[in-house]
Order: sequence, then C-alpha cells, then structure tokens
Amino acid sequence: MRTPGPSTRDTANGATATTLEERVTGSLVGAAVGDALGGPVEGYSPEQILERHGGRVHGIVGPWNGDAWRTARPIAPYHKGDGHVTDDTLLTHALVRVYATVRDHLDAYAVAEHLVPDLMTRPRWIPELEAEALPLQRIFLAEKWLAARIHYGHVDPREAGTGNIVNCGAAMYMAPVGLVNAANPAGAYAEALDVAGAHQSSYGREAAGVLAAAVAAACTPGATPDSVVAACLDLAKDGTRAAIEAVCDVAARHTDFESALAPLREAVAPYDTVGPDYRAPSLAARRPSRLHAIEELPVALGMLVVSGGDYRHAVLGAVNYGRDCDSIATMAGALAGALGSPVPEDWAKAVAEASRLDLWQPATTLTAVAREVFEHDVARRRAHERAFASFEGARCSD
Repeated sequence: MRTPGPSTRDTANGATATTLEERVTGSLVGAAVGDALGGPVEGYSPEQILERHGGRVHGIVGPWNGDAWRTARPIAPYHKGDGHVTDDTLLTHALVRVYATVRDHLDAYAVAEHLVPDLMTRPRWIPELEAEALPLQRIFLAEKWLAARIHYGHVDPREAGTGNIVNCGAAMYMAPVGLVNAANPAGAYAEALDVAGAHQSSYGREAAGVLAAAVAAACTPGATPDSVVAACLDLAKDGTRAAIEAVCDVAARHTDFESALAPLREAVAPYDTVGPDYRAPSLAARRPSRLHAIEELPVALGMLVVSGGDYRHAVLGAVNYGRDCDSIATMAGALAGALGSPVPEDWAKAVAEASRLDLWQPATTLTAVAREVFEHDVARRRAHERAFASFEGARCSD
C-alpha cells in the first residue's frame, strides 16, 4: 500500500492550490474516509449518536454494538466501524476500474459490459466481511438490481434502472464521473445520467447526475461551496433542485454543524420519502416522483456550505447527522476534497490500513484517464469545428 502523495500547497488566504491529480486524490480519498467514518453510526439519529458515544463523533469509532457486530441486528454480519469502508467506496473503486478499461466517457452499456461483471465475477477484499468475496455479496439489494436486470433479465442497460427502489445507490459512487469531467459540470451531469440509467430512475438518477456535476464544479479553479451549489441549481430538475435550494438556504445561516443538524433535517424532510423513522420507511418511500429528492445529496451540499468547504468540518457534520450518514459523508468528503481542502492524513492512513485498500492508486489511475479523455474531447471538438466551418465556407462561396 502506498503512502499519500504530497500534501496540497497552502496559499495566503488559507485555501489550497491544487493540481488535477491533487483534486482527484482529495475527492476519492476524501469520499472513502467519509464513508468509513459514517459507517458505524449509519441509521441512527443525532440524539442516539450523542448518547451512544458520549458526545459527537470526531473521528474513527468502533462498531455500534461493540464485539457483538457479527450477530447484532440490523447491522450483522457487517463490521461497520474501526475504519472500514462500505459499499459506497467499493462501488466507487469499481467505477474507476471501468474507466481504466474503457479510457473514455462511459454510458449505460459500459456499466453492463464492465461494471456488472466486475461485481459478479471478481472476488475482492470486503472490509466489513473481513473476507475476500464477490462485491455482489456485499452490496445492498437496490444495487444487486444491476445484476438482476442486466445480467439475468437482459434488459436494455439504458432502461435497467426503471423499477428499482429510488435511493442514493447510484449517486453515492458517481464522483469519478465528475472527476473525469473536471471543471465541466454540464458534461458530468449528462454522462452521469447515462451511466446511472442502468441502475436508477427518477430522482435517484437525477441525484447521480447532480452529484457528478457538483464534483466537476468543485474541481474548477477558484471554486467555492457557493459556486458548487450554484452549478447544481443550474442543472438540477424538479424536487432535487427544490430540495437543494431549501437545504442550502438554511445551511447559509449556520457556520457550525451542531446548530445545523436539526434545521437541515427539517429543510429536507418535505422532499424525503423515507420519513422520520429511517429504518422503517413509509409506504410511499422510494417511488418515482417529480416532487421528491433523496436526502443524502442536499444534506451533503448543506454541510459543505456550513463548513465553508473545510473537509473535516463537512464530513463530521455529515457523520453526526446520522440516518444514511455513510453516503452523506461520502458525498461531502468527495466535494470538500475536490475543492482542495486536505483530508486528514491520520484518518486516511488508518482507513487504508483497516480496510486493506490502497486509497491513492485509484486516484492516480483516474487522473491519467481524465487527461486522456480530455485529449479525446479536444480532438473530437476540433474535428467538429472543422466540419462545421466547412458548411459556413460553402455557404459563403455560393
């Protein structure tokens, strides 16, 4: 396992000046660390987290049920905690491997041809199982849908997400799409919608597009939390846009996650179909809608605003929010890392060691792919310009 690369360079105003590789690394490592910090408190409320840990979570903690994690429901048999990443990171790294194979923009067919076989046929170390297993055996039922619909059902990959429960399953691993389209939010949005069509529909698919756009916007030189949110609002549709606007308006009134925990939940509640009891979703939960949104993306953006883009603050806010906080912290970590806020090295090293994963190699790989894709895009754009110019030349000569 490699050690982290050079730290980002501090500038006079306290922000960071970063290269493409540093932004990609910050985003992918930041997402994995957020995932690992949020895993052990996933599904609980801020009040339950406060009581269980005798205060807020400020770093890596152990399993909620201690040594009984193997049998304690509803977590068993997963070892959530002690720095173990969850399926958010496993799927993110799988998508990076697809980019490494295709070395160009992806679509739903790339998911069918590469991601699904990766999940179904190639055993990998699964930290929460403390064993080598097929990733398909770890991912949630909504993510197993990929295999059921595409491999077994032979559904057109572009439509395979239809009928799945609508959740954050596609959005939680969509950061690589934003990074390959760094500084091009509209391009990231369009590509992510295509990729996510194999997995999700409705506002779950929309969230995947907007998360990718947010990451791409965060990579733009000079980006801030406000500019990231503005890029999201420029592209987001329907309930997703309304939820982001409502949550970020509330977030702008806070500079500390403690005071923001309850207000952010109140702001997103009208758009969230899961309901107040996270472990007992309402009968109307997770169904297609033009009015609703997943909870995770708006709250992650809200925590980015509350923190002013500071990685530690944004991720700890997401973790202590509870509910689906591993995915919220994954998204918040990806965004803050892409903005250039340094991921604490002690957290990153501890997560990498505990999860037996190289968190930095996927970033090196994806940076190289992003540069190749950009070169392809430039060549395609110039060919189009020459072709279009020939039309204008022919018209002028007539």
